[in-house]
Amino acid sequence: MTVSDQDSPRQTRASMPDIDDLLHHHTELPTTGISEWFDRVVSAIGKGASWLWLVVTGIIIWAVVGRYAFGQGSVLLEEVQWHLAGIGWLLGLGYTLVVDDHVRVDVIHERLSLKAKGWIELLGLMFLLLPFLCLAIYEMVPYAISSWEVGETSQAPAGLPYRWVLKSVLGLAFMLILVAAVSRLLKVTALLFGFPKAIRIESGNIKKEDAS
Repeated sequence: MTVSDQDSPRQTRASMPDIDDLLHHHTELPTTGISEWFDRVVSAIGKGASWLWLVVTGIIIWAVVGRYAFGQGSVLLEEVQWHLAGIGWLLGLGYTLVVDDHVRVDVIHERLSLKAKGWIELLGLMFLLLPFLCLAIYEMVPYAISSWEVGETSQAPAGLPYRWVLKSVLGLAFMLILVAAVSRLLKVTALLFGFPKAIRIESGNIKKEDAS
């Protein structure tokens, strides 16, 4: 066997599947005018919420330095940490659905045709995700209102007041996921049934043409 017959290490690495391709299976759905607008709103909120992680990191550093350098612990700072972390995580859930970047490991789904994937998306959205989200919002809204009416505060001494704020964000997060799910449903119906009117996506840029 000659040297030319053997794959070089660089060629071998190039031929190996990317780990991101194995975990993140993107279903290339067409988008519509309405879904594009929905996606922009959810994405803007998700990206804005991502800045909270910098704030959380700063508060953690502040709390650690105060505790170990100056011997001053703070229950208030500890609760601010997990409140902001929870808000950042919750408001980012809808964004992961918009960009279809949540982790999937499904070898069967990956081998199906685009229309078969579309039917799976349609059935999953209509009979699993959307009913769950509607039920969650139905339960979360009174949950937050009740907390606001009684003026719920932290049970810890010197903890945070206004516990209803975090509970309201929980309901808002489910609403954002619902908007993202409706957007995705419109993309699926555009693929399968031709309505609403689809626009083509090429290389991540939206080109306003009729999808072929």
